[in-house]
Amino acid sequence: MQDGAPPQKVAPPPDGEEPEDGEEEPSDAPAAPAPGAGQKVIDAGEEIGRLPLPRRDRGEIYAVSNQLLGAARIRVMCEDNVSRMGRITGKMKKKMWVREGDLLIVRPWGFQEGKSDIIFRYSRTQSNYLSRHKMLPASVDFFGGDLPPEPERPRRRR
Repeated sequence: MQDGAPPQKVAPPPDGEEPEDGEEEPSDAPAAPAPGAGQKVIDAGEEIGRLPLPRRDRGEIYAVSNQLLGAARIRVMCEDNVSRMGRITGKMKKKMWVREGDLLIVRPWGFQEGKSDIIFRYSRTQSNYLSRHKMLPASVDFFGGDLPPEPERPRRRR
């Protein structure tokens, strides 16, 4: 067999015989992909998606954003009841738009207690899903499963 040539298919042995040593039976069905580490498969009616969860082995925890400080920094209240300054990391600055009251996954810094990196932001729907299924700790469960009413904006007078 040449280096660049594709491998040839081996015909399966007749019924009752097992393949010889070193030969494997070809499988026609592809293996189903497993959910990634720290992700949960969600079945929302017809749509199936993946929902990332905090990876406890890496020290990630839930947090809720309290105050926007500017310059990609946000004051967050973590599930361990410690208020930290969260930093949106470089590649996520333009992609992630965080508002006050959003549920986040953060990774506290090991060398400065009051700071953390923001890893992921949950949408309102995802936050409600986690709340309804009792997957959030009580210290950050402000979502109650129902969407809050939109605040009324004062109208400008002309």
